[in-house]
Amino acid sequence: MANYYSDHPEIAFHLNHPLMARIVELKEKGFADAKEYDYAPVDLGDAIENYKQILDITGDVAANIIAPNSEDVDLEGPHLENGRMIYASKTFENIDAARKAGLFGVSMPRRYGGLNLPNVVFSMLSEVISAADAGFQNIWSLQSCIDTLYEFGSEEQRQKYIPRICAGETMSMDLTEPDAGSDLQRVMLKATFDEEENCWRLNGVKRFITNGDSDIHLVLARSEEGTKDGRGLSMFIYDKRQGGVNVRHIEHKLGIHGSPTCELTYKNAKAELCGNTRLGLIKYVMSLMNGARLGIAAQSVGVEQEAYNEALAYAKERAQFGQKIIQFPAVFDMLSRMKAKLDAGRSLLYQTAAYVDIYKCLEDIERDRKLTPEEKQELKKYQRLADAFTPLAKGMNSEYANQNAYDAISVHGGSGFIMEYKCQRLYRDARIFSIYEGTTQLQVVAAIRYIINGTMLQNIKEMMEEVKNEEAKSEKLAALKARIEALIPVYEEALTAVKALDNQDAIDFLSRRLYDMTAELVMSLLIVRDAAKAPELFEKSAVVYVGMTEEDVIGKAAYIKHFKPESLDSFRAAEKDEA
Repeated sequence: MANYYSDHPEIAFHLNHPLMARIVELKEKGFADAKEYDYAPVDLGDAIENYKQILDITGDVAANIIAPNSEDVDLEGPHLENGRMIYASKTFENIDAARKAGLFGVSMPRRYGGLNLPNVVFSMLSEVISAADAGFQNIWSLQSCIDTLYEFGSEEQRQKYIPRICAGETMSMDLTEPDAGSDLQRVMLKATFDEEENCWRLNGVKRFITNGDSDIHLVLARSEEGTKDGRGLSMFIYDKRQGGVNVRHIEHKLGIHGSPTCELTYKNAKAELCGNTRLGLIKYVMSLMNGARLGIAAQSVGVEQEAYNEALAYAKERAQFGQKIIQFPAVFDMLSRMKAKLDAGRSLLYQTAAYVDIYKCLEDIERDRKLTPEEKQELKKYQRLADAFTPLAKGMNSEYANQNAYDAISVHGGSGFIMEYKCQRLYRDARIFSIYEGTTQLQVVAAIRYIINGTMLQNIKEMMEEVKNEEAKSEKLAALKARIEALIPVYEEALTAVKALDNQDAIDFLSRRLYDMTAELVMSLLIVRDAAKAPELFEKSAVVYVGMTEEDVIGKAAYIKHFKPESLDSFRAAEKDEA
């Protein structure tokens, strides 16, 4: 029987991440829960086994329930009835299966009914579910909004809402409005305090809300009258049981049809303040969005895997000119690049998730006691790394998902354009990944300060030293390390050249090239590190990916070297008005 987890040993490999022991130590707080909960682990080995069991259960549900339902869900989609969103019928089956498997509220502490899973494992679950159906992954993974409520809500709110999510209720984050997309400072949904009822009231419209008719919403609204920027925004909790919110419209989308995207009208809806006023955008949404971006990275890796699976299976079966098409260099070149992007992108995902885990765990510990000076330094270190790596993980993997889905259709040829083949759905689903939760261009904006100020260069040099210390199990891997090392001064020279331009428009124009070079060097180091530990899984991908990185870094460095700021005029989309 198929299993979307155990069929891919590359996923389990990352449970042996170098930071995993520290993550478990922090997450389990000395394994104190073992005294109270018989399902809590007693040591590191026990924790890893628990994770494997949960992943195996999820892999089974994904392969044998969610994936078989995906075509029907894609065709039916959600619909609107009397101001309410109704899921596709098979989506209800998926939610029920996930509930029965205990796959809701999994990141929450056990005292609220959760499984206390670290971000690394949650990302693995997201990847597996996305491979089965990226649209359903949206519905399921939005349970992670509860992390924001846990971090910033009151204990009373935690007791009230977290057990409901652990029992299988759904969530959404209601941020975007018709006039506030990427620029959330323009949010105008109004929040006013009702003195008589001792509650907040929300009025206005939200648009493009994923899973918008969920049970519990986190809502960004303007609580400070007369303000027009982010300092006037606060975060609120809306409970569907209270009423006051209707679905006005469900978007008809290119892909992820099972994931309802709603326009909502708030009419005097009763809500609770989450945290403090004025911090909604500048603190709470930033935390919420970083978690969501990591979720999209995991969603992207799942589709990367499934696109590769579909392309590989078809290439092995399809014959042309007397042989299977997988024997043709043009085809196996495509397939090898798909697999290399998948393996490198997955490694970047779990490296980033590990960084997030350590600093989030330390923040959680700090709620109970003061951190030691060493722990404070550790928290700052991994928070900086998480902030620097998250836009790389989201941006690169969302682009790779699109590329792999595109190539899967190419491998299928004309059949890939026919609706009966899964690759067309993967292609349609993947297109949104590089758009929502911040376009790739916005990921570049988020990452570029860490690139320009040299933080990522220093990270790359430190990673290079770590990789050099790994035992190379073959001459091939030793050669790959040397080739990556030779690229670092090329990258550094390009970085220096961009900074020397002293022209903000030119720096902005070249930022995407620096971003790509940075991410590719990071992923080359990660995939070579992985290949040193498990050559049977990753050596082929390491060879291919390092070659791709050389091709790209050297080419982009040459472009930057010869770039002149005055050439920007050749690229401007609009001509200056003639006098």
